Amino acid sequence: MKDHSAAPSDDHPARAGGCGSRRKRREKMLEASDIRLLMLHFLAQNAAHGYELIKSVEELSKGEYSPSPGIIYPNLTLLEEMEAIQVVDAQATRKAYRLTAAGEALLASSGDRVASLIARLSSLAILVNNRSIPAVEQAIHTLKMALNTRLAQQDISEAALQTLIAALHDAAEKITHS
Repeated sequence: MKDHSAAPSDDHPARAGGCGSRRKRREKMLEASDIRLLMLHFLAQNAAHGYELIKSVEELSKGEYSPSPGIIYPNLTLLEEMEAIQVVDAQATRKAYRLTAAGEALLASSGDRVASLIARLSSLAILVNNRSIPAVEQAIHTLKMALNTRLAQQDISEAALQTLIAALHDAAEKITHS
């Protein structure tokens, strides 16, 4: 078995660790408290059950973010325990919830945060629309292919690596100021 804990090579000191030490992690999109505020926001509009709340968030972001049932249902329970929401019909097959006065007060006191969350998720929808423009899709694909092809080469010199890094920084700067 390979030891991936070895020190970086002398050739490329910036490349610490091997493949085994890298882990891709998806950025956590929203904190649980953010999810609760969004849930209160949607429940202020209509009574809903957990699945409908998931779909409401997903629709707001045009499918770019969908909270899991594992985040929605425990937060429904917590909001119910906080008396911010209540079950509409306890005998129903699926529990639908509505906002209580305490939930309305909590939502009202967090208006700026809710507006910020809605803007953040809405911007994801804009991102999806703009990213799906064929010329943009092609340009992103071409850049990824060129980058992956170059980085897949065995012995990239330090000079070539620095040129590649500089080109990526230049491209990012041009995109930012376009």
